[in-house]
This record gives sequence, structure tokens and C-alpha cells, in this order.
Amino acid sequence: MEIIASPSPNFDFRQYPVNMLVLHYTGMESGHAALDRMCDPEAKVSSHYMVWEDGRIDQLVAEDRRAWHAGVSRWQGDQDLNSRSIGIEIVNGGHDFPLADGSLPPFPLPQIQALIALIRKILADHDIPATRIVGHSDIAPDRKQDPGEHFPWQMLAQAGIGFWPEVEGTNDPDVDGKSLSPGETGASVRRMQEFLAGIGYALDCNGSYDPPTEAVVRAFQRRWLPDRVSGIADIQTLRRIGAVFDFYSA
Repeated sequence: MEIIASPSPNFDFRQYPVNMLVLHYTGMESGHAALDRMCDPEAKVSSHYMVWEDGRIDQLVAEDRRAWHAGVSRWQGDQDLNSRSIGIEIVNGGHDFPLADGSLPPFPLPQIQALIALIRKILADHDIPATRIVGHSDIAPDRKQDPGEHFPWQMLAQAGIGFWPEVEGTNDPDVDGKSLSPGETGASVRRMQEFLAGIGYALDCNGSYDPPTEAVVRAFQRRWLPDRVSGIADIQTLRRIGAVFDFYSA
């Protein structure tokens, strides 16, 4: 695996050991535009690596330094995720630059194969549990959508990276119950919020299916149920929440 040095000035010093991996898409018109931006000192944004469509990999920031990719974000009760994580930008236009027919641009196989090889290298060097391999939308659900519902999380799990639930349900009747929708309140909503917070999402377990809860449900679906990104917790979503919670809390 060849890694090209493309140093960015946008970094500082870590405050915590590395124990997270955050995946992004670039969300720009081209990889060159994304690379130029991440190397522009005025942009104040960067990542440790960028993976091109053809599988080339650029390294912008050394892994022992704090790249500026996560922004205001939280996961499993932690903040300052830039200090705790390695960030990888994957060249893809995403929601901002869809294809001509409106669909999201695919991630080419050589790109995903290179990404898998890079992540395996990172995991060999750092103690990063499967529960802390996340997308940008997981850690900032109110403002981010990347790497998007078109990102092949299941393919990564099949390569031994992260997790993909093989079970559709949970034995907990409070989670595997009736569907829930924005605006609802009550114990069932609170229980769902507790499961989502137990997975790692930053969420106030107040029993109200409010806009922040809808944003988290949508982020969960984008990651775990990419064919139904609605923000509505239907039965399949509730079952999947329970299955992921069971794995994350094991």
C-alpha cells in the first residue's frame, strides 16, 4: 500500500490517546478541490488521510497529531473527538454533488479495498474497538450526513472492520414494540433514547421524540438501515437499534 505525503498545516497536539476512527466523505466536486481545502491554512480543516476513487492514499497529518475533521461532536460521552480519533476522508461528492439522476455517487471497489487496507494498518497500530469506528453523521447527527447511506459499512464488517448486525431483533419488548414517530412522548420513546445513548449517540433521554431525537434516529438509519432513512422509528428500526445495542453493550 503506497501512501503519498501531502502535508497539511492544519493540525495541533492531541490531548488524549487514539481510540476512535471517524470516516467522512469529502462532499466536494473533486478530490483535488478537497485536498486543496484541507491544505489551506485559512480553511482550518484537515484529516489524517484521504482515499481517492482509484485507491491512491494521501496522508495529510501524522497519526500522533490532532487533525481537524470532527468538529463539534460527541460519542459515548466523549468530546474533543479530534484528540481521540484518526480521521479518513473518502473522495465522494455525497449529498452535495449527486449524480445527474439525483442518486448518490458510488464508492468504487478499488477505493473501498484501499480503505480497508488502510484501516487494517491503523487498527494494527492503535487500540480502537469496533464500537468506536464511526461515521461523521454518528458523532454529529444534527449537522452531518457523511459518509452517507450509500457507504458500504456491511462490506467493511465482512472484512473484519466494525460490526454489522446479523440479528434482526431483540428480546426486549420495550424496544421491539410499536413504531414511534416524531412528536410522540412517553416511556417507549425514553426507552428507545436510552438504547441509542447506550450505543453512543449524544441524546437527552427525556421521553420526547423531539428534533434532536429525530436527527439521531435518521443518523442511525443512515448507518444501519440505509434503505429507510426517514427519521421515523418503525418496527424494523427499533429491532435494529436493539440488535446494535446488544452488541455494543456486551
